[in-house]
Amino acid sequence: MLNVQLLLTGNELMSGDIVDTNSVFLAQQLKSMGVELTRKTTVGDNLPLLVEQMQTLSQSADVVIINGGLGPTVDDMTAQALSEMSGRTLTIHPIALEQVKAWCVKRNYRLTGPNMKQALLPMECDIVDNPIGSAPGFSLRHNDCLIICTPGVPRELKAMFNEQIKPILKQMLPDSVQVVTDKMQVFGIGESGLQKMINESFPDWPESLELGFRASMPLLEVKLTSREKSQNTLRQTWFNKLKTLFGSHLINTDGANIQQTLVQLLQQKQLRMTTAESCTGGLIAAKVTSVAGSSQVFEAGYVTYSNQMKQAMLDVDAELLAQHGAVSEPVVIAMAKGALAKSNADYAVAVSGIAGPDGGSDEKPVGTVWLAWGSKDALQTTQLYFPAGRAYFQTYVANAALDLIRREVLEIDETPRYVTERQLPKQK
Repeated sequence: MLNVQLLLTGNELMSGDIVDTNSVFLAQQLKSMGVELTRKTTVGDNLPLLVEQMQTLSQSADVVIINGGLGPTVDDMTAQALSEMSGRTLTIHPIALEQVKAWCVKRNYRLTGPNMKQALLPMECDIVDNPIGSAPGFSLRHNDCLIICTPGVPRELKAMFNEQIKPILKQMLPDSVQVVTDKMQVFGIGESGLQKMINESFPDWPESLELGFRASMPLLEVKLTSREKSQNTLRQTWFNKLKTLFGSHLINTDGANIQQTLVQLLQQKQLRMTTAESCTGGLIAAKVTSVAGSSQVFEAGYVTYSNQMKQAMLDVDAELLAQHGAVSEPVVIAMAKGALAKSNADYAVAVSGIAGPDGGSDEKPVGTVWLAWGSKDALQTTQLYFPAGRAYFQTYVANAALDLIRREVLEIDETPRYVTERQLPKQK
């Protein structure tokens, strides 16, 4: 496998004055080619340290991409450092000089000494054309390593990589390389839980397949990657095994979020839904209506934060509220029934909870929430406990509500893990 390493230069990177986006771009591009970025090093404008790192990286890598330090000012030291490291004298490169001149003429700039510095490069290097900026890129070989120097300006780097560097790297790759990543979105099981499931279910996991996770609240993305053409069938086989293992917790394999998946399901079945919200303050409705085409499946959202509005908007009986409190099973059932009756939707979800940080009690601590969901003829309920910050609580409850409706539409009877795992602890 091709060993590519990256050296970023510049005091502005070390001080945090600018955010490094170039390494992200390079890593993504390399990954799409089947090349892993094995090391990333960042160094300030320090000549001895630059020389040291260039020497170190070139001794272990097949390719080193150096980003930054090609400009016209005294703190641009890449060419000088490479000259000292490789023992190649700095000299005016005729092709680089012509590029710098052309850049100046095009912009009606006078060619100055600082501009000329950008053409002062180590002897016998090859020019890597920069179609946008004034600083020519260049490459040379040292320690049997190809060193490619690129400017730090992101748009210049992107143009150079796509037009010049990517073809060079492709020629260095074997024909058998083909990187393919399949992804799936899972809800209701955390990273550690998923890893435990996989370890226990698949002790014979093939070493040639790369398994990865990316937590993106509220979903967890599971990625399965193969790097050889010959591994495509193997990857597909094990991807299907993972889908079976995750079961009803699998939201989709197309990268959509929960609300997009739910809206699509409702559209396919020509069903409509409504929401009755207290502690989430309309977040469930906002998620659904953020999806294009949701008007086909969403009737109404009722945000009944106070007890008075629960009575006025959803006909929740005052005696229920007085006897059981707003955060209770009878109240969310009444909220769901009221929303269904007023909207004439097929499905409803109702939530009422204690988002905190205040308002909890020993019986109903902060993080407690009751949910009711289903149709007017078949409502289900559950009590969950999310002892977290207010924003996390609201986000998770909203997505759990959407997931419960998704399961209802799909007629999934299996109890999700978060329902069994997120119960109130028993009082002592």
